[in-house]
Amino acid sequence: MSKYDIIVLGSGPGGYVTAIRASQLGFKTAIVEKESLGGVCLNWGCIPTKALLKSAQVFEYLKHAEDYGLTVKEATHDFDAVVKRSRGVADGMSKGVQFLMKKNKIDIIEGFGKLKTGKKVEVDGTDYSADHIIIATGARSRELPSLPQDGKKVIGYRKAMTLEKQPKKLIVVGSGAIGVEFAYFYNSMGTDVTIVEYLPTIVPVEDEDVSKQLERSFKKSGIKVMTSAEVIKVDTSGSGVKATVKTKKGEEVLEADIVLSAVGIKSNIENIGLEDVGIAVDRDKILVNDYYQTNIPGYYAIGDVTPGQALAHVASAEGILCVEKIAGHHVESLDYGNVPGCTYCSPEIASVGLTEKQAKDKGIDIKVGKFPFSASGKASASGAKDGFVKVIFDAKYGEWLGCHMIGAGVTDMIAEAVLGRKLETTGHEVLKAIHPHPTMSEAVMEAVADAYDEVIHL
Repeated sequence: MSKYDIIVLGSGPGGYVTAIRASQLGFKTAIVEKESLGGVCLNWGCIPTKALLKSAQVFEYLKHAEDYGLTVKEATHDFDAVVKRSRGVADGMSKGVQFLMKKNKIDIIEGFGKLKTGKKVEVDGTDYSADHIIIATGARSRELPSLPQDGKKVIGYRKAMTLEKQPKKLIVVGSGAIGVEFAYFYNSMGTDVTIVEYLPTIVPVEDEDVSKQLERSFKKSGIKVMTSAEVIKVDTSGSGVKATVKTKKGEEVLEADIVLSAVGIKSNIENIGLEDVGIAVDRDKILVNDYYQTNIPGYYAIGDVTPGQALAHVASAEGILCVEKIAGHHVESLDYGNVPGCTYCSPEIASVGLTEKQAKDKGIDIKVGKFPFSASGKASASGAKDGFVKVIFDAKYGEWLGCHMIGAGVTDMIAEAVLGRKLETTGHEVLKAIHPHPTMSEAVMEAVADAYDEVIHL
């Protein structure tokens, strides 16, 4: 039986990062993967979707070339080629992970891994043992009873990335990050898109001002938005699909070629041996402490299978913390209140910390500042004036409670707020930190200035 210090089950951004850090710390490490290295994120999630979205953005530029003083006779697209490019980007990233495994001398065990007692993992009939086993098996598209996926007319995000034919009409159920990103992509490609959201606002976890702005921008782009609405049944018997939607006004039947179910994710914890080992679970989440130890010594869990935010960067951070604790390092538990969230539709969304409503609900006396990109020189020059930066500070102590952005490139800007909050900066310190001109990032400084009644460009 092969013996390791650490075996990691799953090679997504949680698993492969964990394995690399373990190897760096001197542990003999193996990683188990049943499909492609990089997991859902690199192969079917974060990376290939960004490739699709980039194609959509470039196509949008071509269609609006006249706005930039340019002439394009006719902007057309090849849907198959767009999908093929996305798959090529994903394949390249997966090969990159393979290189990193080899570079860090990590053994790759191909196959489906199942936990066994005695700190063992069985992979397709062969047992492997380790002092520490880390579960990082990720998640998949959640299915609703009223919206069963058949992979043809009712699909999940995975199929949405590799459709053989572009649909003329698409219904997107759910308006979280996955839903709005695909809504933007297909709308940009020329598909008639309708979003159906159960809650009163789209991107419902975001600050209310951000949700309202995205809805305005989407409607301006031709995306239909139905909020406080629920798909109660689908009929796939005809050539397309008919979705019965329950709204406050009654029921309405929508017709489309395809329905994309984007109603969240479900953890991959079935049939991996949790019951055999006795690992505690609450619904579909593995219970862990601050260092990702389960109730059974020697077994750990990170990423989407645990109760924290289901985000790639969270899984990576959890895995690093987990193996550093195993190595005996002094580690601080993760601050889940300072995790940035990013959505890559157009306009992009990025946020961290409390929303205005959450701060008020906590009874905090706050200062709120907001700076629209319509007042930004860089945004005007770029032709991307939709959106704003909004900041929330504690009025008494100046603590940066939250930052919420919607606009072009904001996913690359949010790290300023994350770092500032980590270092416990105050509003006045941000205000006195010189931001380069002209940039989109100036809007952060201007929003802070607005909160303290010192704004110059409004």
